[in-house]
Amino acid sequence: MKIGLIGLGAMGRAMARNLVTAGHTVTAWNRSGGELDGVTMASTPEEAFQGDAVLTMLSDDAAVREVLLDAGVLERAKPGLTHVMTSTISVAFSHQLVALHARAGVDYIAAPVLGRPDVAAKGELNILAGGAPAAIERMRPVFEAIGKRVWAMGESAPAANAAKIACNMMITMAIEAMAEAVVLTEANGVERDHFFELILGTLFGARSYHVYSANILAGDYQPGFKATLGLKDLRLASEAAEQAGGSLPMLAAVHDRMRDTVEAGFGDSDWSAMAEFTIQSRKATLGK
Repeated sequence: MKIGLIGLGAMGRAMARNLVTAGHTVTAWNRSGGELDGVTMASTPEEAFQGDAVLTMLSDDAAVREVLLDAGVLERAKPGLTHVMTSTISVAFSHQLVALHARAGVDYIAAPVLGRPDVAAKGELNILAGGAPAAIERMRPVFEAIGKRVWAMGESAPAANAAKIACNMMITMAIEAMAEAVVLTEANGVERDHFFELILGTLFGARSYHVYSANILAGDYQPGFKATLGLKDLRLASEAAEQAGGSLPMLAAVHDRMRDTVEAGFGDSDWSAMAEFTIQSRKATLGK
């Protein structure tokens, strides 16, 4: 297939490499330029919308709006093209995109992904797909190149975005839970590595606990997913909760904690640095 790709950050580059390896012809546009073996670099986003499909992997609503909508790219897309939005965007914006794509006559799928850059590099992303079943099925070769499983979220594209935001919300809750558990157990003489061995070997063996307990244990917060982006996603979750008319107290707590983490200077660190902020803050409080 002829596939366009908008955005060559760490995730986008990994996806592009896997698409090329799978035999697809890839044309990519990136705001800051650059090159990638086997990929044709486009001079404008519009050029990436002239194939069979295009994947967009940009940082947020504003970036998608600026790059695609303000420039009128959808109206000049190749007839029959399918646009796959792999970015994590707000539920409200996803509803807007559904309407705008319908008006432009472009098939649209929301397909945010679960997985950090190392997972993307191995082609093992989990893809949360929302949209027309026929369109999703047409994109099966694309999804098979970048991921290990497609999770159908229904015919409503925004449902996939809601699911992705909820997953990221739950990851931050896991990070904060481990941080607070460390404060409690270390204050009572339990070594951190022993406690993590306990939880990973009993009740909390999920990938998020394995990945982020390792960061907390090593004190290594090199960014796989920056805290600023984590804060953005928690803001999206808060907005979605407000639109749903519900009060989510745990969400409010981790949102405020991530905000404080970013304001404390950890914004460019991995979002699991929220644990370091919590541990340092609680230890300082207990020491008074």
